[in-house]
Amino acid sequence: MVTGIIGRKVGMTQVFRTDGAAQPATVLTAGPCVVVRRKDVDRDGYQAAQIGLVEDRAVRVSKPVAGLYARAGVPPTRIRREVAIADGDGQAPEAGEQVLVSLFSEGDQVDVCGLSRGRGFQGVVKRHGFGGGRATHGSMFHRAPGSIGQSSYPSRVLKGMRGPGRMGGDRVTVRNLRVIAVDVENHRLVVNGAVPGAPGGYVVIRKAIAPRRQPAAKPVEEAPKGRRKGR
Repeated sequence: MVTGIIGRKVGMTQVFRTDGAAQPATVLTAGPCVVVRRKDVDRDGYQAAQIGLVEDRAVRVSKPVAGLYARAGVPPTRIRREVAIADGDGQAPEAGEQVLVSLFSEGDQVDVCGLSRGRGFQGVVKRHGFGGGRATHGSMFHRAPGSIGQSSYPSRVLKGMRGPGRMGGDRVTVRNLRVIAVDVENHRLVVNGAVPGAPGGYVVIRKAIAPRRQPAAKPVEEAPKGRRKGR
């Protein structure tokens, strides 16, 4: 059985718990997906499955990629990702099988991988959180990084020095998000917390690799009965 699915970020909302507290949540469209290719240990050295996200719009692909989909007997997809297969379940997916959001259930912990929002070229204050210089009259270092090297030795800027540059557009993985609700008919998934990327961006939702241990519920202590003494 595959351990992940491809989806798209719909947007954020809030869900009220039973105690009345509001918690932030993200709505995701998960699937439907199809298995395009299965990788075996004997041939590829590891076990995994390539899945494609089924969408309404038509997709044009090259001839080599079209042959890959023709062997699987499925129409071409625009997005194709590789997900792991659970060990020891004895249910290896075959090409052409569907992967639906019913893979998850309420209360599961999942990891969501996506591309963060692109911020363009930014300075050190926004990119790395530098404090900057004095913002007084006559200062010429309001948002400057300050000294980045030495004069005599080694007379160069060391590798790894934080500086201005392109910000965002990186692959980000948010771990151990709890599934709040699963809508199998509409292929919707609601998880608590934020998910990387802008609304409409593609994400990969997989079962948590290192799930967080849930704390044990504490017994509710009854309030002592009796008359409260005054001060």
